[in-house]
Amino acid sequence: MDGRDPVELAAELIRRPSITPADAGCFDLLAELLEPAGFHVERHRFHTPHPVPVDNLYARIGSGDPVLAFSGHVDVVPPGDESAWRHPPFAGVIEDGLLWGRGACDMKGAVAAFTAAALRFADAGGPRSGTLLLLLTADEEGPAENGTRALVEHLRLRGERIDMALVGEPTCEERLGDVLKIGRRGSLTGRLAVRGRMGHVAYPERADNAAHRIVRMLQRLIDEPLDSGSEHFAPSTLQITTVDVGNPTTNVVPDRATAVFNVRFNDRHTPDSLEELLRSRIAPVGGDWTLEVSVSARPFLTPPGPFVDLVRAAVRARTGIEPRLSTSGGTSDARFLAPLCPVVEFGLVGETIHQVDERVAVADIRALCEVYADILNRVFGGA
Repeated sequence: MDGRDPVELAAELIRRPSITPADAGCFDLLAELLEPAGFHVERHRFHTPHPVPVDNLYARIGSGDPVLAFSGHVDVVPPGDESAWRHPPFAGVIEDGLLWGRGACDMKGAVAAFTAAALRFADAGGPRSGTLLLLLTADEEGPAENGTRALVEHLRLRGERIDMALVGEPTCEERLGDVLKIGRRGSLTGRLAVRGRMGHVAYPERADNAAHRIVRMLQRLIDEPLDSGSEHFAPSTLQITTVDVGNPTTNVVPDRATAVFNVRFNDRHTPDSLEELLRSRIAPVGGDWTLEVSVSARPFLTPPGPFVDLVRAAVRARTGIEPRLSTSGGTSDARFLAPLCPVVEFGLVGETIHQVDERVAVADIRALCEVYADILNRVFGGA
């Protein structure tokens, strides 16, 4: 195969079972396509701070300004019960105008679409002026420590600059072209632990029920909104994910209780200010308690401007749809690029991501390839 057909390439990528953090030969395939087309290709393996080594691929064509980076991942989540799938999850079957398989939407379809667009662009002579980078990882669905985060830091240390970045996450909701992401919320996880005093349930005055206190604390966390949102972000949300007292009996007052919650927060908060707010809500309940927080992502925003307008125009030109600008959804590798440059996310319809029978319309992969090709022409002025 030559890689210029994005559907054929997407199917070949799906046939490589790259469950995170493995690339399962995806990078070998992409390197074999990119190098003969004139791309300089490098492989980078990182293994700290997370101990599992992860392979990453860097490809470059052109030189000088501007520098556009396409960022994507080839790793996928496990398929679950394979017998529940209509087609084997790593078979890359095309049926009824759909490409079936784990990673079809998230995000091998987009990786294939951009690779095909980049190969065709290189065939036509590449950028007249400027540099195109492909930054691909196998660590997006996992800890995300040794993937894009590490690769971007490596490039920074050796003096490489990125002027703008496009991430191929599945952003669309119902039709290709309906949503363009210009930011993401932050993510904070809180681990609340309460200590009380054990006792007999018939004599509660002699005990301090940790379960009662943690329930009151959690109620205070969810009673009032954290904020009312901001210009480009919806209100922050807090979801309790687990509560546990570890009590196997029915006649003993528990002396300890734990809970875990997650906050997806907008740009009205910093991690420190959000933690302060959470503690201020918990503290009035009193007693012996601790709260540990960890932040896996900070909120970021690429305000509407030249790059957002350029991508939006390309989407509109190729799909006939005016994309809605959004900051919804979970975290993505865009957060590692946002401190460096304007970053926009645009990819396929994400209705079936991480589900049994993940699938995407073949026509959408081809149309996405055309959108990406249009973006290349707009950024670099055509080949």
